[in-house]
Amino acid sequence: MSLASERNDIELDEKIKEQHRIDSLNLLLYMMLLITTVLTVWMFKHRRMRYMHETGLALVFGLVVGALIRYTSVPSAISHVEVKAVSHPTYNGTLPPDYLWYHMKRKLENRTYAYRLTGEVEDLTGNQFAQQATFDPEIFFNIILPPIIFNAGYSLKRKFFFRNLGSILCFAFIGTTISAFVIGGVQYTFGLLFTYKPSLLDCLYFGALISATDPVTILAIFNDLHVDVNLYALVFGESVLNDAVAIVLVTAIENYAKLYATAADGFEAIAFLKAIGLFFYVFCSSFLLGSVMGCATALLTKFTHIRDFPLLESSLFLLMSYSSFLIAEAADLTGIVAVLFCGICQAHYTYNNLSDEARVRTKDFFELINFLTENFIFSYIGVSLFTFPKHQWDFAFIGCAFISLFVGRLLNIYPLSWLLNLRRNPKIPLNFQHMMFLAGLRGAIAFALAIRNTYSVGRQTILTATSIIVAVTVVYGGLTTQLLLWLGIPVGGEAEEDETTGLNQMQRTRPPNATGARDNPEKARLVRLWSNFDTAFMKPLLTNARPTLLETLPMCCHPLARLLTSTQQLTQDTSNKYDDDGEGFLEGDDASLHGAGGDSGSIHSNGRQMTAPDAAGATSPPPAASHM
Repeated sequence: MSLASERNDIELDEKIKEQHRIDSLNLLLYMMLLITTVLTVWMFKHRRMRYMHETGLALVFGLVVGALIRYTSVPSAISHVEVKAVSHPTYNGTLPPDYLWYHMKRKLENRTYAYRLTGEVEDLTGNQFAQQATFDPEIFFNIILPPIIFNAGYSLKRKFFFRNLGSILCFAFIGTTISAFVIGGVQYTFGLLFTYKPSLLDCLYFGALISATDPVTILAIFNDLHVDVNLYALVFGESVLNDAVAIVLVTAIENYAKLYATAADGFEAIAFLKAIGLFFYVFCSSFLLGSVMGCATALLTKFTHIRDFPLLESSLFLLMSYSSFLIAEAADLTGIVAVLFCGICQAHYTYNNLSDEARVRTKDFFELINFLTENFIFSYIGVSLFTFPKHQWDFAFIGCAFISLFVGRLLNIYPLSWLLNLRRNPKIPLNFQHMMFLAGLRGAIAFALAIRNTYSVGRQTILTATSIIVAVTVVYGGLTTQLLLWLGIPVGGEAEEDETTGLNQMQRTRPPNATGARDNPEKARLVRLWSNFDTAFMKPLLTNARPTLLETLPMCCHPLARLLTSTQQLTQDTSNKYDDDGEGFLEGDDASLHGAGGDSGSIHSNGRQMTAPDAAGATSPPPAASHM
């Protein structure tokens, strides 16, 4: 080896070490931000201050650190050379290439180095530390977002969610679609009438991604103050599902753009219909994939003895859940939808098969990861407002964005609430509607969608507007306590569930109606059919809870039923019934899917017999209750 080659290797080693040091400093920076956020949150909780959630604190701290990086760090020169493209028959000169091959000729050797596209260069001698503080957008989608979305499904309080299922689906699907197209239309119209001339597809893309709500601040305060459980369920349920709907809408708009770009003039309608078809295909396929992965995990945990090794059991649970996201992305579906419904199925079925140690471990693990990743994203949003090199500060677009958000939310909540109240019982009160209107905060999903593609000026403008909207709405979420007071929404009630009676806060506080009975409508037919099928087949098949398939299937199916019934299920104590809410087996008939206080499209009570305190204050067991 020549002396020159040795010197080159030494210089490359130094460059690699310097790059490693900068990467470590950036990670340390975010670790310190999270540590500061945790300590500040502790102080806020200790002092019982609710005017700012931890995500708002993380964003504010990120803004401060981003400003310090931008205005105090010393710029460092980055070595570069000017290159010219060599014409190639397969290269489209209108798009930047994915890789550059740089041929370096030396005396005794000729090497080729590949350089990957990272985006447009803003400053050739810029701040390398600030540039490294900008993460690859794929990190958000492939690593950070999946645990947040999975935890939303895994920790879902289904007893409250399903009581309001009809209303939640209406707001999540119809409402999000209305919001997306209203926002896109207002942005486009405003641009044509006033300053800028936006692309219609860019405006619709912005409308779809910004329709993903993230009311983490409001929900945290709701939980602390024990706000009405139906209001909590409506806000939480909409935010969980509309993330998935917004992502699939973004995919549909991208598909329309691709179809329209390759279609002849006059075939826009066909491209639109194809995009609608792809929307339903992507959503339904992702939903089925996530559900199948959740059910497959339930079967594995039921028919194996992996529960004897809780560490392996928890590892399998985590890997199977994350695989649902990766399989969907690899199949050109939507991983967020898949992992959300995988989380719901894991909580609905698999949780009942896990050992006690694995139950605690998985619940605590995903709660911890959700807390850290969510605060990391908001810290990064704050930092990137100063360090991201591609911001386009179009103040007309940003100002119009706030107006269009207001109009889109207005045409979403109030008209749909009016339609739902025609048949819903109990009605959605006007003050609840006001709170739902004001709960439309924006957060991690919208930012992650916006940062994924920032190559064009239009997409850079969308990213800047989204970052500002997220920052403003998250901080504004701290006013929730005052809003509840202004709107006259009662707070400070009992806990959401009383284990002794199984009654929720809404049942305890809502007065009887004119006939002296509480509102308790029957379940919708489709929901009742699914509930019966789930009780008779899915739960006995996928869980170790009673009853078994031998008890629910006809005699002719008993050979197959015996094959699909585990030994543990046969020896299970009949008093240990299916746990539908992921918090331990319940005594008697499980009514978590059948509580009162829902709407016509929801699941309601069908006469559950519950324990009640006697005169001495003790509880007496119910008569023989049917299995759930």
